[in-house]
Amino acid sequence: MAKPTPQQLDWAKSEFGVIIHYDITVFEPDYQFRKQWGYHPDPTVFRPKELDTDQWIRTAKEAGATYAILVAKHCTGFCLWPTEPYSVRQAGFEKDIVADFIRSCNKYNIRPGLYYSCSCNGYMLADNPGRVISGDPEEQKRYIALVERQLTELWSRYGDLFEIWFDGGILPVDQGGPDLKPIYEKFQPQAVRFQGSVIGDENNTRWVGNERGIAPYNCWSATDGDSQFDGTQEDSLIGSGTPDGALWSPAECDVPARKNEWFWKAGEDRKVLSGEKLMDLYYHSVGRNANLLLGIVVDDRGLIPEADRVQLRRMGELLHRRFSNKIAETSGKGISFELKIPGGAQIDHIVLREDQQNGHLVRGYTVELIRGKKTVQRFCAKAMGNKRIFHFLPRKADSVRLTIEAYTDIPTITEFSCFFAGNYSLGEKIRIITERKKN
Repeated sequence: MAKPTPQQLDWAKSEFGVIIHYDITVFEPDYQFRKQWGYHPDPTVFRPKELDTDQWIRTAKEAGATYAILVAKHCTGFCLWPTEPYSVRQAGFEKDIVADFIRSCNKYNIRPGLYYSCSCNGYMLADNPGRVISGDPEEQKRYIALVERQLTELWSRYGDLFEIWFDGGILPVDQGGPDLKPIYEKFQPQAVRFQGSVIGDENNTRWVGNERGIAPYNCWSATDGDSQFDGTQEDSLIGSGTPDGALWSPAECDVPARKNEWFWKAGEDRKVLSGEKLMDLYYHSVGRNANLLLGIVVDDRGLIPEADRVQLRRMGELLHRRFSNKIAETSGKGISFELKIPGGAQIDHIVLREDQQNGHLVRGYTVELIRGKKTVQRFCAKAMGNKRIFHFLPRKADSVRLTIEAYTDIPTITEFSCFFAGNYSLGEKIRIITERKKN
């Protein structure tokens, strides 16, 4: 049975991060590299006049995030640090945005990560899964040398990274891909890697299988499947994992905070998801043993727009309020637990965590709300993992009972708690009732 590394356990406990997309397409939105091979926007169009990475990270902090990932190079090939051949340097932009981002993360106690697409680079005429479109071997060598050089720059210049993000994975060396293992081991051996299994079996995280921010109802941190996906097609099997999988690679749920939009476009404030909807995504990711990675846009000024900030702050407020009023809590080793609810009070959240140092020991369990001698509500699931949240409309209960019916060894439950928040909008009530009927 697979077991996590200390870095993977630490990553899971971080629970909620943001990923910040910024590219030359913000300034030339009609550019599509796959439809315009050989054309590249003039780098001097990149002209954010109010760029403020402190504002970005302060907003992430207000939303409740604990880590942040900057897209240092997306698929156009334009880079946010001064490098060759296509970057802020050629744009005449004086700032090293990656350096500023890292400084802001340190300032606000947010753990930094970097995204770099090895699989696509419009400027170098390369596309998924990381090959130049001409097929020319010498051109492929030049592209791979560029990838290795730029990642050496990113991993060696800016200090320790919390997570390294490979969108679409990495083409293996024996298939013409970059040799990143020695570079990673030299400069960032403690960083967890999203879709980095080509580098090695340990310290990886996997794609949840969709870009809707929703983990399967039972989401295991172990898996037998590799995770080299570009996000263009959903895959529910890689999202589910399997409790006895050979690889420990917990799931990360990436989803944009603007409906279906990773990058800012003018006139699209209507697409900003509400704080309540963002909170719902939290329940469907973090609440199902996965991490939530929320996509945040930066506009042509170099700022997160106010429309987005309002809803991100609203999410942070909801997150704080819903988990600040703890009614009862216990923990320990065993297969049966009962929480006494003082005065038969109302509750609307139950949180469970298992100690995962030895893998998934819990394989099936039931949670019951007891009123008098009657079970008034019941929840059943198989996966528990780092965090499981059952969210329901407020109910009075005298006690809450946890019964673990399937297990490989007697587990240690590090948290069994319940909370009361109340005050739900009509839309939230409908979502809660609908979710209950589905599961």
